[in-house]
Amino acid sequence: MDAHVEADNAEAIITRIEHKSNKIETLLKQYKPIEALKTALEGSPPKTKDERCKSANWIVVHRALMAIKDLDSLFSALDAEYYDILMKYLYRGLSTGDRPTCDQCLRIHERLTEKAGLGCILRCLADTVNTV
Repeated sequence: MDAHVEADNAEAIITRIEHKSNKIETLLKQYKPIEALKTALEGSPPKTKDERCKSANWIVVHRALMAIKDLDSLFSALDAEYYDILMKYLYRGLSTGDRPTCDQCLRIHERLTEKAGLGCILRCLADTVNTV
């Protein structure tokens, strides 16, 4: 792929992430963290190789992840289609080494593994193409 086309595509992705970020902030102000997380996970750009896009989307997902307090409500409201992408972001959060982020990611990881099974972990770790 032409580098210029990739750069144009990256700018379009960044613009979509900025719009998504505004929507998430509105949801968080309305005390709807689960809806914010769903919105953050939707349309995540795992197929792009552009680190700016991945970092920008991580910031949005991180903001929503850190607002989650009630894990029972999270997993009763979160559809199975989100499990694998959520697991990828949990591992990204764990890789930061930031204590509050790691604590939150581990709490959610435990519950997600109970809900989705070990296959979710294996799919996440084995997929080296669609990275977050």
